[in-house]
Amino acid sequence: QVQFVESGGGLVQPGGSLRLSCATSGFTFSIYTMSWYRQAPGKERELVATINSAGSVTNYADSMKGRFTISRDNAKNTVYLQMNSLKPEDTAVYYCNARGPLPWNDYWGQGTQVTVTS
Repeated sequence: QVQFVESGGGLVQPGGSLRLSCATSGFTFSIYTMSWYRQAPGKERELVATINSAGSVTNYADSMKGRFTISRDNAKNTVYLQMNSLKPEDTAVYYCNARGPLPWNDYWGQGTQVTVTS
């Protein structure tokens, strides 16, 4: 049974930082590509960052480059998103995604709310 436990979201002032965590179980975490997505009210879900199975390759959406860092700990089956210099436009529900080698290996977390406001 695939399970995700996302944590670390909350309310923060502009310029502040948050660290999201996504602890997983029920699948072979170490062979999955992990990503963070976000969805703001009234907008489509968008990709934030991706990290390969080994943790050696990362990719970011242009608006997050230099501010966000994705990382993973395969020993803990957990992926992280460090978010710095947060802006009000970063306000969204952030989702953890796991994508494996087969087409049906596509799992989502429940989402965690991030609100950036003064």
